[in-house]
Amino acid sequence: METKLCLDRAYRISEDVVARNIQGEFIIIPIVSGIVDMEDEIFSLNQTGRAVWERLDGRKSLREIAGELSRSYNSASKVIEQDVLGLARELLKRNMLVEVKRN
Repeated sequence: METKLCLDRAYRISEDVVARNIQGEFIIIPIVSGIVDMEDEIFSLNQTGRAVWERLDGRKSLREIAGELSRSYNSASKVIEQDVLGLARELLKRNMLVEVKRN
């Protein structure tokens, strides 16, 4: 069953992964064996993906993150929102992202 993402919800990075910049490549590595059922457990991000990753702190909603990036990159907010949702969906599918319940 796929978890539905919402732009107005906040998400944080799972405690079961670590991220490192290794030889110019930003990679995410599971620290718990078998947290993903993917062929390749190591996941790498480009510069834009890393900008999203660094903002996934559990305090900001995906919409707020997209707004920040839209202003930073001077890009259309709807395009950035779709990119943020796409990455968040992939991270959630790989158990690298956790939804934060806010009051």
